[in-house]
Amino acid sequence: MARDVVTVAGALAQRPHRGGHAWVFLQYLLGFGELGYDVHFVDVLPVASDPSGVSDLAAVMNRAGLADRWTVLAGEQVYGAPRSVALERIRNSLFLLNVMGYLDDPELLAAATRRVFLDIDPGFGQMWDALGLADVFAGHDAYVTVGARIGTPGNVVPTGERTWIPTLPPVALSHWPVTSTPARSITSVCSWRGPFGPIEYDGHLYGLRVHEFRRFLELPARTGAQFELALDIDPADAADRDRLEASGFRLVEPRTVAGDPWRYRDYVSSSLAELCVAKNLYVDTAGGWFSDRSACYLAAGRPVVAQHTGAAVPAGEGLLTFRTPDEAVAAVADLRARPAAHARAARELAEAYLSARVVLPALVEAVT
Repeated sequence: MARDVVTVAGALAQRPHRGGHAWVFLQYLLGFGELGYDVHFVDVLPVASDPSGVSDLAAVMNRAGLADRWTVLAGEQVYGAPRSVALERIRNSLFLLNVMGYLDDPELLAAATRRVFLDIDPGFGQMWDALGLADVFAGHDAYVTVGARIGTPGNVVPTGERTWIPTLPPVALSHWPVTSTPARSITSVCSWRGPFGPIEYDGHLYGLRVHEFRRFLELPARTGAQFELALDIDPADAADRDRLEASGFRLVEPRTVAGDPWRYRDYVSSSLAELCVAKNLYVDTAGGWFSDRSACYLAAGRPVVAQHTGAAVPAGEGLLTFRTPDEAVAAVADLRARPAAHARAARELAEAYLSARVVLPALVEAVT
């Protein structure tokens, strides 16, 4: 078999009914598919975990036209394509793209001719590694990150003497058409804290989205704009939820509006724009993180009002960045004053910088 296969490994069955999370993997699978590669997705479920997420994964893959292009391993139990098929596809892959190093199966890793670590949470893994808390990088041949400034002079994220290859989150643009859906609200689909805790590194405590978002609670009152968040927030954060609602943010249940990739796409496409408040770690390290969610908004022709992280996509029309509450207010005012211009520019940015047909060939060249 010619080596025209790319295998993508990541965690999807563990997080069912999260449409945005599913798109992280679909963009690569569909994007590589559009470039002429055969693709396969490999996931691993811990033996004692709930297997119900496998049915959600299967439904997503079936609808995306990838019905026979996935395998989930759960100990001796295998779902989707047999282990032998996954093993053969990995052997014949140009490379294995291991998202956050999730695949740790020794036999499958050994079968890959080239193992590429894809970092989508820049700063977390590098700091865990430097502090001796986790070794997620071992056994890989190349290291890719959506943190465009990691490894550049003066950046505080530890590199572990690895060469980090910058990339941007790709979007399979044919699956993200621009629609004329009437839009009024500035939205986001996000988690209040996420799966990781704060990290203390080199005398600095790097926090989460909650630690940044509290700085911008006055945005609805100061701008007069409508803001809506499909927010995953724990009941333990009830006080924060109350403050958000009292400040004018409308909160909706993420599973209702974005419980699968297509509802997520509809929700993004029916928004006026995205408000992207970043995790404090991304802000304080200025590591150049760019959101896969923001990439989807731009692809849908929806502008993004994003907190500054040093990202590689140029700010201006379509992508308005801010550091302070005053700058965020000004960005929203500009967006509302020129919505059509920003909407056109948003799609143009996606086509120039984020299209899978732009991002993935550069990635292949860099890692092979």
